[in-house]
Amino acid sequence: MQDPITNAKRAAGEKAAEFIRPGMIVGLGTGSTAYWAIQKIGALVKDGLDILAIATSEASAALARELKIPLTTFAETQRIDIDIDGADEVSENLDVIKGGGGALLREKIVAYHSKQLIIIADEHKYVPTLGRFPLAVEVIPFGWEATGSKLQSLGCRPLLRAKGEEIFITDNGNYIIDCSFGNIKEPQLINDALHNIPGVVETGLFVQMAHKVVLGYEDGRTEVRER
Repeated sequence: MQDPITNAKRAAGEKAAEFIRPGMIVGLGTGSTAYWAIQKIGALVKDGLDILAIATSEASAALARELKIPLTTFAETQRIDIDIDGADEVSENLDVIKGGGGALLREKIVAYHSKQLIIIADEHKYVPTLGRFPLAVEVIPFGWEATGSKLQSLGCRPLLRAKGEEIFITDNGNYIIDCSFGNIKEPQLINDALHNIPGVVETGLFVQMAHKVVLGYEDGRTEVRER
């Protein structure tokens, strides 16, 4: 029997898969909620759904291959019809923090090139204001200490992400600095300020990018909110 949080994540992921139509190019997100969407998409493909997919991480690409979901690349197409991805936080106006899984750069590239971004999350990720969850900022390794110092000057508490005893390395060969801001009342201003720092590759702030948010509840219900 699934625990209530997993049940909520699965409900959201499976609901989002209902928006996929034959012939679409589909972005496959990364993380524990996106996992359930990919599982559902794999089942639909097994039943005959004809789609192609672009994965946002090596982990999601591996899962897609395991489920026989046909993959494509940006070298073959720049058109993504729908992107289904998870979130660490979703605000009431549908701004999003992502990056807990470390795939924020590829996730944002896929989201940016998608006609429709559907964010999936369990009910506990829905918050009045972003910022309780640390904001992931992907930085190049060279000079990361100086980059981190500049991040701190914006009012956050920066922490270099580790994996065990080692520094966490993204699929792109970069580092992640997790920035605890507290409440982020003006996410676009913070995002712009972060991008002005040399060494910052991308941030986990997805400001006004989500077209739909599918919330999953512990009892299996779902709710779709649209921008």
